[in-house]
Amino acid sequence: MKSDKKNVEVFFEQLNHWQAELICLRTILLESALEETLKWGAPCYTFKKKNVAIIGGFKTNFVLSFFKGVLLKDTQKILHPPGENTRSARVIRFTNIQQIMTQKATILAYIEEAIELEKAGSKVVFQKTKKQEYPEEFLKILAETPTLSVAFERLTPGRKRGYLLFFSAPKQAKTQRARIMKCIPKILEGRGLNDWLK
Repeated sequence: MKSDKKNVEVFFEQLNHWQAELICLRTILLESALEETLKWGAPCYTFKKKNVAIIGGFKTNFVLSFFKGVLLKDTQKILHPPGENTRSARVIRFTNIQQIMTQKATILAYIEEAIELEKAGSKVVFQKTKKQEYPEEFLKILAETPTLSVAFERLTPGRKRGYLLFFSAPKQAKTQRARIMKCIPKILEGRGLNDWLK
């Protein structure tokens, strides 16, 4: 496996949560034919420059996420959508190293299947969805902040959708505005709502 070693090593050195666990998961990914690089602030694993998997940690668990996970057969029934509105990605959630080691053969098999999907040129077919509405509070803030408006429009469609769903969820304008204000720095940096932070 080819690795963007310097940047990835810095990522692991700076971790203060799930460090040993994510390093363990990484060693399994390094056994595959995937190339390792750093994307969205997290180790990402590609095949011929196509994103296949990414790893990351959260408060209560850490994950191996497959970008086209919905296409995997999932014979062991261990893949889950990371969020209720996720259409393509699927994750395997872990809370300790033992879980990784117990499922090592399955993880490698899933990685191999994901590589075969890329070799075959498989694509996820999305159902057409209605255009996502911008919450009123967000429209006001965008009108007040042209740089934010430009930065938001530069985001990928998936990142925009994630933010709009997150901003729209609360009923009260005050809560919506608080969510928006908290996310402005990430939007300006070109990051998605759940992009991994170093």
